[in-house]
Amino acid sequence: MKAPDAFTDNFSAVIAHLLEGRIVVTGAAGFIGSALVWALNRQGVEDIIVCDRLDESEKWKNLAPLRFADYIDADDLIDLVECDAQALGDVRFLFHLGACSSTTERDSQYLLRNNYEYTKRIVRWALDRGVRTVYASSAATYGLLELCSDEEPLERLRPLNMYAYSKQMFDCYAAREGWLDRLVGLKYFNVFGPNEWHKGEMRSVVCKAFEQIACGGTVNLFRSHRPEFTDGGQQRDFIYVKDAVAMTLALAQAPLAHGIYNVGSGRASTWLELIEPVFAALGLPPKISFVDMPEDLRHAYQYRTQATLGRLAGAGYACNVPPLAGAVQDYVRFYLQPHRRLDPAQPDHYLQSVTAAARASA
Repeated sequence: MKAPDAFTDNFSAVIAHLLEGRIVVTGAAGFIGSALVWALNRQGVEDIIVCDRLDESEKWKNLAPLRFADYIDADDLIDLVECDAQALGDVRFLFHLGACSSTTERDSQYLLRNNYEYTKRIVRWALDRGVRTVYASSAATYGLLELCSDEEPLERLRPLNMYAYSKQMFDCYAAREGWLDRLVGLKYFNVFGPNEWHKGEMRSVVCKAFEQIACGGTVNLFRSHRPEFTDGGQQRDFIYVKDAVAMTLALAQAPLAHGIYNVGSGRASTWLELIEPVFAALGLPPKISFVDMPEDLRHAYQYRTQATLGRLAGAGYACNVPPLAGAVQDYVRFYLQPHRRLDPAQPDHYLQSVTAAARASA
């Protein structure tokens, strides 16, 4: 299978088979989940059961423009399928993206119940029925590793917080049960893009920077406390949510893809390379201040992360992720500035620009 360079003309071919059979998406009102439903809608796919827990936040607004067959609460879903395995009809694909994704959550019991036990139950149901299953792990499981390989043995990883450990626990459980030979796990790196407003402090730095510029014109970044990294020169593997869902759908359709895959750009970009395009999109000169990192964060702060994409390429994905600046500017101009959410009825300027660039380089 030939997969796309993000959202190129080949994208519709990648998800053509998803038209066959029903799709279940958990975490569908969330950041990546709603972007996934949006991408499916853009290809005419609407036989989707969306599942989430709608709380007091405004993440329900992510669902409002989307088209789907039914909404089921997350707790009702697991009770429903365990009472009647056929209750959802002819389900062909499960995208289990629902989880508590807060890296600062301290309630270990809640994280284990929500991220570990729930995942075991829904994945067991899907695998027992032969449903093609894709679930969200996290790059946070890599801990302090800087070059993050999805071929690294799971038992060597040392997560730094309880959220990451809850994800690591399921990865290891799936490996012990032999499930990784039958499903796809995705280690999402630093994903940014539309539909993340409800995430509060867990929003991307792009989103926070936009608000800081609107309020005072200046973006605050942590000063470097390692001599080999300049201020603002700390690095992360940033991936636009539109590219992340393209990779997700490509792997779902790759018949031989199984096990755990990194979902990132494969590049280590600096904070300055991320923030300066925000100012450019607003037509402003960069104005960045550096502040000391709190002492209690320094021991666990990652100065560099980069995803290896060898397994992704081996599954047939071209891995030619578009430049970071273009993704940031698309986010700022068409979503943050007008305060818009992903809407399948609206044109996708990112798709248009990526397609034009791909044609120009052909």
